Formats: sequence, structure tokens, C-alpha cells
Amino acid sequence: MKKLQSRTRAKERTGRFHIGIIVFFLALVMTVQLANLYQRNRRYQEQEAALSAELEKQLDRQQELYDYEIYTQSDEFIENTAKSKLGLIHSNEIVFREQ
Repeated sequence: MKKLQSRTRAKERTGRFHIGIIVFFLALVMTVQLANLYQRNRRYQEQEAALSAELEKQLDRQQELYDYEIYTQSDEFIENTAKSKLGLIHSNEIVFREQ
């Protein structure tokens, strides 16, 4: 009877040992996977921040282009272009030139 109890206890210890090893390896795998997920998440957050900055930059550029488009349709732009590129002046203006 004692031998039977000894064998049963030995089997229980062996079973618990194997279950412990399996739990340990599962915990190890889960820890590695969790670390990988945190790394991936950090990379995605950095990428999101970079893309947000780029979006903000492009929105500013879009506003600048819109403002320039409005300016090019103004009389001020037309007058400045006519004066600088074509040398035109108003009839009431006097031009002084260096000799």
C-alpha cells in the first residue's frame, strides 16, 4: 500500500512538474509577445506623430497656396507684375532713372 501511495505521489509530482514547465514556457512566450506588441505600438505612435506633423505642414502649405491664389487675382498683384516685368507705369507717375 505504501508503494502504491509512493508511486501515486511521484506521478503527481511529475505531473505538477510538467504542468509547471508548460506554464513557465507559456508565460515566457506571452512575455516575449507582449514585448513585441509594445515595441510595435511605440513604432506606430512615432509614425503617427511624424505623419501628424507632415499633415500639419501640408495643411499650412495648402493655406499658403490658397492665399497666393487669392493674391494673384488681386489688382495689387497685376500692378506689381506690370511694373516689375513689363516696366509699365500709371499716367500720373514720374520715373527717375540713374545715368
